[in-house]
Amino acid sequence: MDGDVRINPYLSGNFAPVRSEDDFDLVVKGEIPKELKGTLYRTGPNPQFEPRGEYHWFTGDGMIHAFHVEDGKVSYRNRYVRTPKWELENSEGRALFGGFGNPMTTDPIAQGKESGVANTNILFHAGRLLALEEAHAPFEMAERTLDSKGYATEYNGKVTAHPKIDPKTGEMVWFGYGVGDMPLSAGMSYGVTDASGKVVRRDDFQAPFSSMVHDFLVTENYALFPILPLTGSLERAMKGLPAYAWEPDKGSHVGVMRRDGEVASIRWFNAPPSYVFHPMNAWEEGGKIIADVFRYDTAPLFPNADGSPGQHSAARMVRWTFDLDGNSDAIKEEAIDDLDGEFPRFDERYAGSAHRHGWYAADPSNAKTIKQTAIAHLDLVTGKRQVYALTGGDMTSEPVFTPRSADAAEGDGWITAVVWRAAEDRSDLLVFEALDIAKGPIAVAELPRRVPFGFHGNWVAG
Repeated sequence: MDGDVRINPYLSGNFAPVRSEDDFDLVVKGEIPKELKGTLYRTGPNPQFEPRGEYHWFTGDGMIHAFHVEDGKVSYRNRYVRTPKWELENSEGRALFGGFGNPMTTDPIAQGKESGVANTNILFHAGRLLALEEAHAPFEMAERTLDSKGYATEYNGKVTAHPKIDPKTGEMVWFGYGVGDMPLSAGMSYGVTDASGKVVRRDDFQAPFSSMVHDFLVTENYALFPILPLTGSLERAMKGLPAYAWEPDKGSHVGVMRRDGEVASIRWFNAPPSYVFHPMNAWEEGGKIIADVFRYDTAPLFPNADGSPGQHSAARMVRWTFDLDGNSDAIKEEAIDDLDGEFPRFDERYAGSAHRHGWYAADPSNAKTIKQTAIAHLDLVTGKRQVYALTGGDMTSEPVFTPRSADAAEGDGWITAVVWRAAEDRSDLLVFEALDIAKGPIAVAELPRRVPFGFHGNWVAG
């Protein structure tokens, strides 16, 4: 091979796409509890054609992977999310869109066309299965067949991939960034979908600057918007420089707003530069808001504003405290855990309230990569941590918690996770007792091929 040819790591190994759409009955080793019945949906980037220009992992076409569990058996189905982008490129037989909708690398055929990929999250709300990404409306999928049904147009614009479902009201609380007529703008939206699926609120506001606002936080009474220095710039992109880049001089800002308040009332708190892809949970204690988040010193996977490579960085769990009654707008930060990790999850019946148990994908080697080789459970009351370490180069996806029953105690249930078996280049679905991660899986459902590394998943009870 020519020594000048560089292989994109996000198009090789288990990042590489799987372009077949399949249906398998899986071989199960061990015993899946009869009470565990439903479907684990997962999504991730899976470009159907060789990408144009420099490929970023976040920009591949969405593919849904569904693991249906019933009576101790597991079946698997995967399908592309047939967005307008996917349909247009499929009809042409080649990639047409630049990454993040970059007009500099988009074919003239596709200029100004819908570029959504629906590749980041998939969840069930108000009777609808919704595939989500950062810059477009939710895209509805059929629950069992995974047929593509189209965009949910009532959202009237962009919606993030990380809404929060209030377990008390059934509301889905969400936001959008890069909102407005110009790409990569500082415009944002705050929105609410009621328990019946009706969009009852959407208000726009301006952030301190254009930022990749990957996720946000919601408590019983407040919404928090992290504006961190992974910045967006159309001017920069038009010069051939990165559309999104790390600019630490801009610092970190978090807007705090009452859920029943106006966007004009947002109070901005600040902290030194850092980045957070994913919080675990946030809640209120007296006149304070407490938020547990996985914080990076620098934004991984993204370059500096001049196009030079960014620094390698890993996330660890920290606790942010916002003193709403105090005079200071500084965010207090304290370390919670000393293990590198990502993709935190918890018992979401406690969303917006104080919780005790959390799970996450981890890297015990602390090698500052995004390759997670273990699953961890942390008891936030005792501080005790359990870790199930994979071997042989195997790597895990985000662990997803499912309660044993609607009224089970917090943390009483199961963790499901999709694991890539490096030596065999295929994947397994692992099932754990949630509070006994260290003993290993109680059941393994074996796939005949691999599931590429992706982002998020959710369990839908059957």
